[in-house]
Parts: sequence; structure tokens; C-alpha cells
Amino acid sequence: QLSFDHDRLRSVQCDLFTQWFHELNAEAVTLIFPSAFMNNPASMFGHTLLRIDQKGQTEQTRLLAYTLNYAADVTTENGFAFALLGITGGFKGYYSTHPYYMKVKEYRDLENRDIWEYQLNLSDEELTRMLMHAWEMGHAYFDYYFFKENCAYNILSLLEIARPDLYLTDQFQLWTIPADTIRLVTEQPGLVGEIAFRPARGTQIRQKYDALNSDEAALLDTIVQDPRVTRSDDFTRRSPERQAFVLDVASDYLQYQRMKGDGDPSELRTKVHEVLSVRSGVDLQSKPFSVTPNADQPELGHKTGRVGFGVGWREDEIFEEVTIRGAYHDLLDPDRGFTRDTQIEILTASIRHYERSNKFRLEELTLANVVSLSPVDALFAAPSWKIRAGVDTVIRDGCRLCRNTNVNGGIGIATESSVLKREVAFAFTEIDANYSHAYDENHRVGAGGTLGVLADVTDRWKMLVTGTYLQYPFGEKSHDLRTSIQQRFTLGQNAAFRFDLTDRDQDTEARFLIHAFF
Repeated sequence: QLSFDHDRLRSVQCDLFTQWFHELNAEAVTLIFPSAFMNNPASMFGHTLLRIDQKGQTEQTRLLAYTLNYAADVTTENGFAFALLGITGGFKGYYSTHPYYMKVKEYRDLENRDIWEYQLNLSDEELTRMLMHAWEMGHAYFDYYFFKENCAYNILSLLEIARPDLYLTDQFQLWTIPADTIRLVTEQPGLVGEIAFRPARGTQIRQKYDALNSDEAALLDTIVQDPRVTRSDDFTRRSPERQAFVLDVASDYLQYQRMKGDGDPSELRTKVHEVLSVRSGVDLQSKPFSVTPNADQPELGHKTGRVGFGVGWREDEIFEEVTIRGAYHDLLDPDRGFTRDTQIEILTASIRHYERSNKFRLEELTLANVVSLSPVDALFAAPSWKIRAGVDTVIRDGCRLCRNTNVNGGIGIATESSVLKREVAFAFTEIDANYSHAYDENHRVGAGGTLGVLADVTDRWKMLVTGTYLQYPFGEKSHDLRTSIQQRFTLGQNAAFRFDLTDRDQDTEARFLIHAFF
């Protein structure tokens, strides 16, 4: 760019770089997207990194390749400090290289995250330029911002170095969500080649378990408790093919438990050894098992911003409403491309115009509203949880549409069924705190519970029915009973129709909204 006279520039040899470059033996680069992991705030939106594919690499040796990763150097275990420093740029972010099998173990095996792999069509010159720049960044750091200059943003900057006519980071002004960066990369003409799916270990085990008949599933449950069951007639009378498959599933599950540290290590080690010993006596090679992704590729899902326009009725008064959400996905949004049964809403605001008073008002402002439903089954039992913080309005005696600050959190359990198409029933025990001039002593704090069902009625129609009872012994001594029916009908990838009906003491509301994602 500066038109230096290259004849006057002395060539400098860096032995360390040359050794590193030759060890990478790079032929291509692949963009890696591990899906969202709800139990770690830093991974709730997913993650991106690059894999450097080696010359002569095969599917069997791909795990030995190296990766280019960007991450924060976390210096605290305090949850509040972690959130504050992550949001305000208080951590240092570094590029690093690690073997791919280590990242797969972390994301797929330990955190149970499906992985999507996007092979990029970079020339040798582009790949070399990117690796040279990555080497230059080896000891440098940037301030890490959780919402903006995060892993996805800095991986995009490496792609811009490789191909300078790409303008990727300019597309993200306020925040950078990994799924949106994947969508942007796939939209670049000719940049993405083959797309591959690497299922999480939990996904593999669940789908293998679903392939068992009821007798085999019951037998598996007893084998993982006591492998000596494999000596019983109930097991040995089965065909060698089914014996092998049941043992493969048992081995996968026990090794997954061992890797996660779920149980006594010595006991799990003994169980794994016994199951593998029996499996070695079944002289059959394990057949390939095809795993179907639980969620489609992230670029096929709706965009993560959302705006809604609609009308409604609240306690004998008509209103018009405009609502906007910064990110990212809720339980009723179209599931395609997202981890199902999860909700992450950040910075949602609703403005209403009430016809009777002819006034505009900020009806709701939500800082965060996160829900994770984890259906319990015969093999996996993870808690469901939720947390919300924001401002809304309440109707009380002598106070109409009063501003109310609310914080709510809970932990619970969920279970999956298929009576209609697919349903998830859940129950939460929760704590609720409110501050408003509508209450005696200006506040109330209490606890209670929520029961609900999230149902896929059809491919396009989804419903959420909830009932909540809360008792407030602190501040204003009162109680609250709430019921809600919410429905979504998908119009297209980035458009949906919503109808919500909610009822609580002295306050009934219905609204119709058209949602557009951007």
C-alpha cells in the first residue's frame, strides 16, 4: 500500500516463525462454530475459531490439526466481576493455537456442544498472509468486550487480513454475535466450500438410545448400573448385532460420565472395563451410525435482531405497540438454526400508545431474560433455570400503569413428550423481587413457582402455556397469580405472527404482533 522499494528492504529470517509455519503444514482453513452452551455466560451465544487443515490430512487425522482461537484471559471466578469486566473490556484477549482434538474434547465432549465446520476457499497466498499475521499477534493482546470485540469479531479480522477486499467487521457496530458472523461469511460469494457436522457426544448417545427398542433400553439402563447383567439370558439370547449395539451405547455413556466426572472415578473405570471386555467377545465391527443435527446450521436460522408491530387491549383500553429486541432468541421464535428449548433476550424495549389517554409510554425495558429448559431423560438429568431483570408496568389499586423494577430467577426440571408433535413440560421454583411506588413500602419480595408447557403444534405453530403463583412475605405482603398463553405462527425465515394473552390480579391483556427479524 505504501509502495516501498522492496530492493531496499533487507530480508529478515525468523527461525521460530519458519519452524512454526512448517509445523502447521497448512493447506486450507476451516471456520469452526461450536453451538451455544447455556451453562457458561461466555459461551451462551456460541463461539467461533479457525482450524488450520494440513496437507495430506484425512477425515481420520483432522483432529490432529491446529486451531487459531481468540479468547479472554479470565482473571476472576466471581460471577459479578466476570460479567462486569467482560462487558466493559476489563479482560485481555489473546490469539492462541491448540490442537483441534483438545478443542473438540472441550466443546463436544465436556460441554456437549454440536460443532459445525465451514471449509473456506482461501488461496495459498491468502492463507500464508493470515498465518503470518497470526504469528505477529502471538504476544499481543486486545481489550476483550463480551458483546462487541469478542471471539467472533477477532476471527473475522483474521479473514480480512487474508482477503483484504472482505469488509466483515464493519457490519457489526453495536454487538457481534457468532451466529451472525457465520451468516455473513456464508453470504460472501465463493468463500465457503464444504460444510460438515460434528455431533456432541451427548447428541450421539441420545440418538443411539432412541434407536433401541423398549426392551433394549431397559436392558441398557441395568447394564450401566451393573455390567454383570451382560451374563444374563436376557442379554445373551439376543443377536450378536443387537448385543454389539447395546454394548456400544453403554460404553459411550459410561465413558461420557467418566469424562464429565459424574460419579466415582474408580467405579466408572471398572464399569467401562467390564463393558469393553464383553464387547471384545462379540466378534462384530460396529456399524456406522448416522447422527441427525438437533438444530440446522446457524446461518439458516432467523436473524438475531427483532422488531414487532401490533395492537392490543389491556383493561378496557386499546393500545398500539412497537417492540424492539437487540438479541437474540426466545422460546417461541422459530427454532431452526438455534439450540432448542433455550431463550436469550438482551435489551428488549416496548413503546405503547394508549388510545384513551393519547400518550406514548415506555411499557417495558428488559436488560436480560434467559431461560434454559433441559428435558430429563433416562440417561441425562440437567437442571433447567431462568433469570430475568428489567422494568415493566403494573396495575394496582390507586395506581394505573405504574413503573415496576423486577428481578426474577428460578431453577427447575423439564421433561419431553410427543403427544401432539413435541412438548416440553417444565416446573420452576423461583424468587421474585419488585420495586415500585404501587406497593406498600415501595417493594415486595417473595417466592413461588411456575408450571408450563412449550409445545410444537405443527412445524410453523408453537405454543407456550404457563401458570405462576408467587407469595410475597417481605415488603408489601401480598400474592400474585398469573396465567399466560402465547402462540407463534412462522410466516418465513425472518417473519412471524404472535398472539399473547395474559391474566393476573386486576390486569388482563391481549396483543397481536407481527415480528420481523433483522
